[in-house]
Amino acid sequence: MTDSARPLPLDGIRVIEFSHMVMGPTCGMILADLGAEVIKIEPPAGDRTRNLPGLGIGFFRTFNRNKKSVVLDIRTPEGHATALELIGACDVMIENFRPGLMQSLGLDHASLAPKFPRLVYVSHKGFLPGPYEHRLALDEVVQMMGGLAYMTGPPGRPLRAGTSVNDIMGGMFGAIGVLAALRERDRSGRGQEVQSALFENCVFLASQHMQQYSMTGEPLPPMPSRVSPWSVYDVFTLADGEQLFIGAVSDKQFRILCDVLDRPDLAAEPAFATNNARVEVRPLLLERLGEILKHHRIGELSPRLEAAGLPYAPIVRPEQLLDDPHLLASGGLAKMQTDDGGTTDVVLLPLALDGHRLGVRRPLARVGEHTDEVLAALTRSRASHASAPSIVEPAADRKNPNPKQET
Repeated sequence: MTDSARPLPLDGIRVIEFSHMVMGPTCGMILADLGAEVIKIEPPAGDRTRNLPGLGIGFFRTFNRNKKSVVLDIRTPEGHATALELIGACDVMIENFRPGLMQSLGLDHASLAPKFPRLVYVSHKGFLPGPYEHRLALDEVVQMMGGLAYMTGPPGRPLRAGTSVNDIMGGMFGAIGVLAALRERDRSGRGQEVQSALFENCVFLASQHMQQYSMTGEPLPPMPSRVSPWSVYDVFTLADGEQLFIGAVSDKQFRILCDVLDRPDLAAEPAFATNNARVEVRPLLLERLGEILKHHRIGELSPRLEAAGLPYAPIVRPEQLLDDPHLLASGGLAKMQTDDGGTTDVVLLPLALDGHRLGVRRPLARVGEHTDEVLAALTRSRASHASAPSIVEPAADRKNPNPKQET
């Protein structure tokens, strides 16, 4: 469930976000969902991600909820000065631009840290510092060089994953780093730079395969041609062309599957007596099961598999998830007003805090919608500081016993 009145963990934390596309905005969205005030800085024409075609059309709506939009041209002296003033009023700064850009603008961590020592600065890049750090990277680039595309596609046909896995997880690791840095600041009083990178993220995803090679000394085959340790762990085509994944990873589960299919005789065959025996004749077993399953329909088989406690899954397309009964009942989808005045369903963060989902608290910001609000507050703060009485020493301490030393 969502509860807009419920206090959130990052209430009172202010974030300024200089980012576009997916990785930086994901970091900002996570912090915003957790309660931070996130101010997204957009160029005068708006974040170009707002108008991407094709597979990029959903990027902006997906990764920019619960944020305020402020338009600044940080390449102009006035815009740059305002950006610096805003940064000084924030706890966290997010950026994900190409290597060297923020440094050229004097907005990198090294330039800002002396002015704002409490600032937590999170930088999202293609690579962490090292030989590759100046390369430009995309999710697809690092999937190719980080082992993921090789493991996903069939032999000789590396295939990127079907979503922006590294961009999204890079933003997640950036947010994790921010939370750790804020906790450290509570102790030390000082901020620090957090770095998150696509390549290292992808290598982390492939690390289980790296460890397998270290343990066995054998090169790994891609997942589509892997040698499965389980005899039944496959997608089967059912009646009317429907597809269903079924797993039976123990001897007990195989016997249960045979009972569900009304074929106990299959489990009684000596060649299928144990999992290791079944793996030896796996092509034959899968052919036999395929012949049986092509006469079943998902609608009648799924309830029986669920009642039997067997792992199974229909092959679902993304658009079908908008009507998924579990997502709808569990609060995993929420309505959000869009920047054009319509509404859309958005997927919430996959976590609950004390039984509560982190929901949508504000409409998706229009380009520059909060510029006047945020800059007016900055002006008031500036005026307040200017009019406040100066902090002076007590009268007794102000008396200089040696007038010649006055300056």
